[in-house]
Amino acid sequence: MAKILITGGAGFIGSHLVKNLVRNKHEVIVLDSLLRGNKIDQNVLSDITFVKDDVRNFEVVKKLSNQCDYIYHFAAVLGVDVVADNPIETMDTEVIGMKNVVDAALLNNVKKIIYASTSGIYGHSAIEKSVTENIQVDPRTSYAMAKRYNEIYLKAAHEQKGLNSISVRFFNVYGAGQDNRMVIPRFFEQCISGEPITVFGNGHQTRDFTYIDDTIKACLLLTEKVNGCEIFNVANENEFSILELAKLIKEITGSKSEIKIINSPSKRYDYEVERRFGSSDKLFKAVNFKPSTNLNEGLVKIFNSIK
Repeated sequence: MAKILITGGAGFIGSHLVKNLVRNKHEVIVLDSLLRGNKIDQNVLSDITFVKDDVRNFEVVKKLSNQCDYIYHFAAVLGVDVVADNPIETMDTEVIGMKNVVDAALLNNVKKIIYASTSGIYGHSAIEKSVTENIQVDPRTSYAMAKRYNEIYLKAAHEQKGLNSISVRFFNVYGAGQDNRMVIPRFFEQCISGEPITVFGNGHQTRDFTYIDDTIKACLLLTEKVNGCEIFNVANENEFSILELAKLIKEITGSKSEIKIINSPSKRYDYEVERRFGSSDKLFKAVNFKPSTNLNEGLVKIFNSIK
């Protein structure tokens, strides 16, 4: 049994991680500001230590990470519109939060930090093929730039201080409990309510949708099996256009909603990459696992959880 601190543990990915770790009898501490709600199951809350505070508060991070084996640093500002409207808060949360987590980990002899990075780091790079961890990145947004900065910060902490870390570049993680800042829950809400399904741009832009259970399994395997300072994609290795996604959700829900193509707001410009899907080859070589849940299967699971 390990003692584990999860920053941002009340968020979508964090709450699924919390549930898994509790089920496997680990001692879990969650730090979250709760600015955007608490997604942790009520029946799990009694089995963890929960602290409402900000990852930018070093004294709290230091105290909570005392005697911890691992820190999962998942605290972040999320959602295209939220990030676009709050670039300073986005950068502060990432940069100050990472410094606090690293300093606390070094003081408390934490074995490893597992950091939630993003495929957004790739920006407009390599749109002709799936992206691998060794291509040149091209972050365009405050969120992606801060994530890349933190990857570099972790590398420096490893080289200078010997701190082990894994940066996990997530590719469009989805699953039950996600809120409508993200495209899949927004499409489900629109389909179920009979509202138009609003697709930004021309709908032909593609993404690589990775199911939450696969994502959590990859994180846990990396924690167990990989040391040093490494970066891994966690991607399903399949690309679907946003228009295909809308049609699939409409079919699964049996909705009569029309699909409406609308212009992207100007603040979304830097986020509107035409094509992105990732390679999980490095992940497979390291832990003998790749995400494999197909999109239709994952979407059906979501629909069954909300209908």
